[in-house]
Order: sequence, then structure tokens, then C-alpha cells
Amino acid sequence: MPIPDPAERHITFLLIERFSMMAFFSAVEPLRIANRIAAASLYGWTLASIDGTPVTASNQMRLMVDAAAGSGETPTALALCAGFAPLPTLPHRLVRWLYRLDRAGCRLGGIDTGAFLLAEAGLISADDHVTLHWESLPAFRERWPHLQAGEALYELGERRFFCAGGAAAMDMSLAAIARHHGEALAHAVAEQLIHDRLRSQDDQQRLSIARRLNLHDRPLVDTIALMERHIEQPLPLDTLAQRASISRRQQQRLFAERLNSTPGAWYLALRLAHARGLLAEGTMNITDIALACGFTSTAAFSHAFRRQHDISPRDFRRQQHPDTSKAPR
Repeated sequence: MPIPDPAERHITFLLIERFSMMAFFSAVEPLRIANRIAAASLYGWTLASIDGTPVTASNQMRLMVDAAAGSGETPTALALCAGFAPLPTLPHRLVRWLYRLDRAGCRLGGIDTGAFLLAEAGLISADDHVTLHWESLPAFRERWPHLQAGEALYELGERRFFCAGGAAAMDMSLAAIARHHGEALAHAVAEQLIHDRLRSQDDQQRLSIARRLNLHDRPLVDTIALMERHIEQPLPLDTLAQRASISRRQQQRLFAERLNSTPGAWYLALRLAHARGLLAEGTMNITDIALACGFTSTAAFSHAFRRQHDISPRDFRRQQHPDTSKAPR
């Protein structure tokens, strides 16, 4: 198989505590298989952690690493692999290293929630296109509203790259292989991975509402879509019914028959699920989270959250971030 670009690209994967193991393996395995099929060293990689010690993934598996952040030669690219709760603060030496790599021409990227770390370091510009896991996307947008954060599977820019984690990391690596060495090699790698096609970056991260909830009633699907788009400023139920071209009575009947719920209860559950994600990310204080989820006061938010999840927002955050000295209040 002809290889248009034979130069080896070396990637450093910086593993952050509680990183997504699936996303990491999905990113690195296509590179290994590309080397095997091409019978050439197209890609090399190094595993690093902030201090050079082993790192525990979100599934509690522990990986040895090759180096500490800041050691070794400048790689072609650095991928920050994080999980559902990235670092609340960044060590200064890590930030300095990232800036040195950027000045040296290394491409910087984030896998899953790695975008949080680059944004916190000030290394994402308003011109960069960012993506990350859909569950963490709202928290990112709340904290950095000036950045272009979308729902693409992956983004491969000239200076930055990002993917949504999970299987999207495989799609990003396959796209990179296609860009560097041609689509024939990328398709051959995908076949080895039993991956039926090369998904584009514009493929959806999530199933549609209709497929996700097994719904076939267009007015009900439209109503839920409106709810999901209006979390911070909830729409009145009458407005939702009007925009879905149904009466309030029909709205109530559809929710009862198809979802065993009421429109109000479903909407509240969506807002509280959004709040749960923001609390787990650990980057916003509780007052701001209450406002971002459509509550007029912290007290009202705390009461609703405790009723739904049988735990206060503050205690839930402590569970996610035991080191409360670094978590927002």
C-alpha cells in the first residue's frame, strides 16, 4: 500500500487522573494498526502524567506512564486525556510546559474533557473550533461563552484538535490517518477495528430524541427538543404547547401516555440533570449553576435538587470532588 507521507508523527498522551480509558484506547489503537498495515513506523506515542507516576482511569484501572509532563523531546502533538471531572486547577509547571510546546510548534488537543484544561490554560482562541463530550459541553459553554464549542464528533484544526471521547476518539484518529496517509489506509484500519465507516466530524454525538426515547409523536419530540434548548430560561408550558402546535390538554396526555410523566416534571428533571452535570464538572459555583438551570434562587434550586436526588447540591459536589478546598462554593 503506498504511503504518501512516511515521516513518523510522535504523540504524547498526557493522562489526567480519572481519564476515560475507552477514549484513550480508541485514540491509540488505530495508530498501532496503521503502523502494522503499512509495515512502517508512521506513528509513535509516549504516555505521560503530570508527575510521572501511574494514573488511575475512571474505570479504576491503573496505567504506568513513560514520563512526567515537561520531560523528553517536543512531540508532534500532545493529547490531554481527561474524564468527566477534569482538574479544578492546573499546576503552574504544567501550564508553562503547554506554552513551551505551543511555541515549539506542537499541536495541542483534548480528548473527552481535555478541552477544559487547554481553555483554563488560556490556550484556546476564539478562532479555534472546540468539541467535547455532550454531557460536559454545557459546563464548558457556561465558563467560556466566547469560545466556539460545538457538538461535532471531533475537530482537526491546524493548531488544535479535539474529540468528544468514547468512540469519537477512534473517528478522530481514523480521520487523521486519512489526512496524513490517504483514505485507503484509513479504511483498512477501520475494517480491522470492525468499524463500518469513517464517520465525519459532523455526525451526531447523541441519538436523536425520537430514537433515544423511542418516540414517534412529532409534537412530543418537538416539545422535548424545546425543553432541552431552553434550560437557563425555561419556557412556560403554554408556550411549549403553542410552539408544538398542540393544546395543553394534548400535551399532558402525550407525556402521560408515552413517558408516564407530566410536562412540568419532565422539564424539571431535565434542568436538574443539567445541574448535576455542572456540579460534577466542578468549575462553577452553586449560585451560578442555579441560574444556569433556570432557578430564581439558590434555595429553590437546592430544595428541588434534594427532592430529585436525595442529596444536597453541595454534598453531591463533595462526593465528586473530595478535595473541597479546590472546588467552587
